[in-house]
Amino acid sequence: MAVSPAITAERIRELLREVKDPEVPVLDIVEMGLVRDVVLEGDDVRVDITPTYSGCPAMEVIEAEVRDTLAAHGITRATVRRVFVPAWTTGWMTDEAREKLRAYGIAPPAPGPAEPVAPLGFGPTVRAVSCPFCGSPDTVLESTFGSTACKSLHRCEACHQPFEHFKPH
Repeated sequence: MAVSPAITAERIRELLREVKDPEVPVLDIVEMGLVRDVVLEGDDVRVDITPTYSGCPAMEVIEAEVRDTLAAHGITRATVRRVFVPAWTTGWMTDEAREKLRAYGIAPPAPGPAEPVAPLGFGPTVRAVSCPFCGSPDTVLESTFGSTACKSLHRCEACHQPFEHFKPH
């Protein structure tokens, strides 16, 4: 049985909004910019996704959730392909995703370019990170790694709350 003509790449992207990031469950994989392409060929659907980091441990879970979500909507011949080039950048995140991160207590990355940018210097670029709870820029980096590799751990000097920051890249 062929994929229904009513199923379009855009409809599949809508369905994929049901797939949440297991590490940040307030975000779906579409608004995070992980879904790079949806290809329909006859009976087959291919979803290309780009991980936030090449070794992201959540990718296997996300891939299974993509297949399960599509199967629940009658799309049983779906494959998921990891695409590493170009590398994912926080510039692919939607403004809605950034606001959801802030409301969840994670400082979002600043909006940036949609294309990955090669660093010009040696070592990390340090930017002020505002507290997602009170908005104060008076924060301190406690650790370059938080609960996952894509987040760093900070502390707010104004409200004394610890928080994570989704690192820009």
